Amino acid sequence: MGARLTAVFACQSCGATSPKWLGRCPECGEWNSFVEETRGPSARPAPIGGAAAAVSIAAPGAEDRPRLATGLGGLDRVLGGGLVPGSVILLGGEPGIGKSTLLLQAGRGLAGRGRDVLYASAEESSAQVRLRGGRLGIREERLFVLAETDVSRIVAEAESRAPAVVVIDSVQAVREPSLASAPGTVSQVRAAAAELVRFAKARSVPVLLVGHVTKDGSIAGPKSLEHLVDAVVSIEGDRGSSRRLLRATKNRFGPVDEIALYEMTGDGLAELPDASATLLAERRPGLPGSAVTAAREGSRSVLVEIQALVGAAAAGSPRRVGIGVDGGRLALLLAVLEGAGLPLSSREIFVSCTGGIEVTEPAGDLAIVAALVSSARARPLPDGAVFFGEIGLLGEVRRVPAASGRLKEASALGFGAVYMPAGNAGEAAAFPDLRATPLSRVADLLGALKF
Repeated sequence: MGARLTAVFACQSCGATSPKWLGRCPECGEWNSFVEETRGPSARPAPIGGAAAAVSIAAPGAEDRPRLATGLGGLDRVLGGGLVPGSVILLGGEPGIGKSTLLLQAGRGLAGRGRDVLYASAEESSAQVRLRGGRLGIREERLFVLAETDVSRIVAEAESRAPAVVVIDSVQAVREPSLASAPGTVSQVRAAAAELVRFAKARSVPVLLVGHVTKDGSIAGPKSLEHLVDAVVSIEGDRGSSRRLLRATKNRFGPVDEIALYEMTGDGLAELPDASATLLAERRPGLPGSAVTAAREGSRSVLVEIQALVGAAAAGSPRRVGIGVDGGRLALLLAVLEGAGLPLSSREIFVSCTGGIEVTEPAGDLAIVAALVSSARARPLPDGAVFFGEIGLLGEVRRVPAASGRLKEASALGFGAVYMPAGNAGEAAAFPDLRATPLSRVADLLGALKF
């Protein structure tokens, strides 16, 4: 008799199962996420390589092995210095954001250094991938393209070819043939990812997985997918902008606070080494409502522009719109300004962080307040000034971490004044070219600006 198949309904958001269809998942609360899947008895996976043996954590050779450089400085920095042998990296992003382009360029960098790379495409034919590679000027002979959706065949090809790196585009499009469910379902994504992780660990070959994202921006498939991999890297950007931001949200082999800024060009993604100068290139000084803050993105300080527009009084409930800033903190800052004597309760408020960067850390509070005051009073802020500092509920300006790095970036870009917390004022002594104005309360900022 053949293996008995059973039908279950699985939530495509969190992986919860039910014997019957449910309109709303009781685990994650998602609506209409249950899909019927056919499952059979679980089979023991075929072993890859020899049996594993326990070793002492202090044994010789336990130190980190050399990493593989992809040739893309930003990607290597986000990963902590390159690809770790045996690691599995999940790259997520919206459709058309540049995931395949980034990995093709990484494959070119590895192949150009004499490494074999296997690029398995489950969504496009080999001709389509090669056509895109031709547009990007990729002609490396050691970059091999495989159009295949069967994960077992991909692993078999990787076993026979023994590449230095394997790329899977994408993990939601490949399938494990022993499962009857369709590609992209929870069971298929989990099984395919587990098979690729087993191969990576057994052969010490880095595997790069492309992952689709849902409408809310999270990686599609079960949450266990992000637990299976060693690093989760996201590529973000506005569809109307050519800039792309690369950041790691999980990394077992490096920091999770590094970023890389890229620009999509006709020749692929090009890194922008001077992020601050790029983000401020289109800023027009001397206009009310514009303030510059020194934000921390990873271990780097980046100067970004905060714009605010305080509209006329509106009947009913005026709008409070924040783009690239935390909406909760914006409401807090508006309440603090009301307490400081700046009536804004009846006026519409719009605040935006330009350049596609999100400033959600509290250190951006002072710049948001300065931009709001400038717009409300219709007077520009002092030219060449940078603002950073956290603002508390009582209107106090609180110290922020990494103030020296923020001051260093402001000095390097030629800014001459900085408005900062009094608690960080001692760190400004190392930058004599900056005229520091220490602030203890929001009222001190209003007095220093003389608005």
